[in-house]
Amino acid sequence: MTIAVLLTCYNRREHTLACLDSIHANAVAGVSVNVYLVDDASTDGTAEAVAVAYPDVHVSVSSGDLFWGGGMRLAFNRAVPASPDFLLWINDDVTLYPDALARLLIASNAIPAEQRERSIVVGSSRDPITGETTYGGVERTDRLRRMAFSLIEPKDTVQPCETMNGNIVLVPRSVYQILGNIDRRFTHAMGDYDYGLRAGVAGCHVFIAPGHLGTCRLNLAVGSFFDTQLSRRERIRLAFSPKGLPPAQWATLCRRYAGPLWPANALLPYVRMMVQRRR
Repeated sequence: MTIAVLLTCYNRREHTLACLDSIHANAVAGVSVNVYLVDDASTDGTAEAVAVAYPDVHVSVSSGDLFWGGGMRLAFNRAVPASPDFLLWINDDVTLYPDALARLLIASNAIPAEQRERSIVVGSSRDPITGETTYGGVERTDRLRRMAFSLIEPKDTVQPCETMNGNIVLVPRSVYQILGNIDRRFTHAMGDYDYGLRAGVAGCHVFIAPGHLGTCRLNLAVGSFFDTQLSRRERIRLAFSPKGLPPAQWATLCRRYAGPLWPANALLPYVRMMVQRRR
């Protein structure tokens, strides 16, 4: 069995090395793991440090304008010609537990036979200090607000979800051959949600693996467009930036999956920013 690990990074050398350490600690008998890392023009020596510590990692250095979506697409294009049995998406700030890969494969085999071949498996992560779940599978929480999703707590058995955060995701060849790459319409965020939702539209499935498979700190709202302590103008500027909620990309996601009320869903976060008072 072959697994291609895809990840992208920018100026997080220590996080990236720790992530690679945890990947290489995940040895499973009979499983060959190849890592494809895209360094989006880091200036902190990430690519050089990886080349020294892990010369077996396939490193691609880009021009600095790829962000998460573009970096993962490039890693996909580097990995797929070898036709691996699975793709494993990993965020570079994830530290996998030593048995994470084995547990992902066990979870894949535990999915009902009639769904197994077309099923993505999502791994949940938790905060290394508090133990709270930070990323994983998600589900819709409101019949009208179709783009409102809530994180699902992992259980002791596999459970279905609607889509996922892209932090720990196992994609079998039968699925990536149907869905292809992460959609190039999404620069940084939203590409993972789109992929999971697109899987459902294509007749595929998304399941959450039992338990937590690693640690990852939650991205804080401070300094982002969610931060109500910032001025309205600053929040809007951040929302329109590539790492925020670019309107055209958000509208694309809503148009695809929010149903007839998609225009209202698309406008809602921007309206909230306009009416919320600074705290």
